[in-house]
Amino acid sequence: CTVIFTRLATRDLHKPISILFCNLAVSDLFTSFSGFWISMLFITNPDITIFGSWDMLAPYSLYTTSILSTIYNQVSIGIERYLAVAESMRTRFRVARNHSIAVVFINWVLAFFLGCLPLMGWNCLHTESNVSVLYSPFCVNYLVFIAMPNVAVAFLVPLFTYLRIIIILRKRKLRMQACGQATGTYRSAETQVARTSISIWLLALVSYAPFLAGVIFDAANQRCHGELYPGVYIFRNCTAMLITLTCLGNPLLYTLRLRALGARLKALRGLWASRVRACAA
Repeated sequence: CTVIFTRLATRDLHKPISILFCNLAVSDLFTSFSGFWISMLFITNPDITIFGSWDMLAPYSLYTTSILSTIYNQVSIGIERYLAVAESMRTRFRVARNHSIAVVFINWVLAFFLGCLPLMGWNCLHTESNVSVLYSPFCVNYLVFIAMPNVAVAFLVPLFTYLRIIIILRKRKLRMQACGQATGTYRSAETQVARTSISIWLLALVSYAPFLAGVIFDAANQRCHGELYPGVYIFRNCTAMLITLTCLGNPLLYTLRLRALGARLKALRGLWASRVRACAA
């Protein structure tokens, strides 16, 4: 909420990347609310979170939708940062407000469609076959369909974008060295990008890898609920807590650190253009 209010109240922050930051905060907010809803249901009636019921279908679907929206926003921010660095070298495409709004709309439509598939009928409330033991009343094939590609996107796309940013900065540094110019600023920016990307990667790893492991375990072990109690369900609850903790980590990584990184990269683009002209002359 602090991220949303701050960026809406500060006119200097009304930029395309700020729209993505606000949308990421909204996704985290929905994740927190839906997680709190599930927690209250667990406190009042723990059995329905184990054996599944209609009462759990809506909060689970909202929780899945929020997580998917968070993943898509993280990917969008990484792509926007890559375009912000690469546009001065190879492409002249510049992300505008309309582009960010369109990306936000597409992210939410895709997240709602995939997350609400159980509400549209893809659930195992009336059948015992293919039912998920950890996340009943979801079906195992639905969880595999959702978890596998989206977790892969959460890992691979940010890895590619931030590695490309580091490579671009390193190439510019080498060209500056060829011109006999100082490269301390580029070295500092490269270090900051590396630290930020590692932090984002670790946050995604800690958040989503345990959930993916739970889905794989669920798909590979066809057991009844009593055989998995209580250790596996404790692990399931811990994975939900780790995902919810991203709501605290995202503002620190994407709002504070990337804002400073964006200012540094903007200064580097101006420095690069002026020194290349001086070197050519």
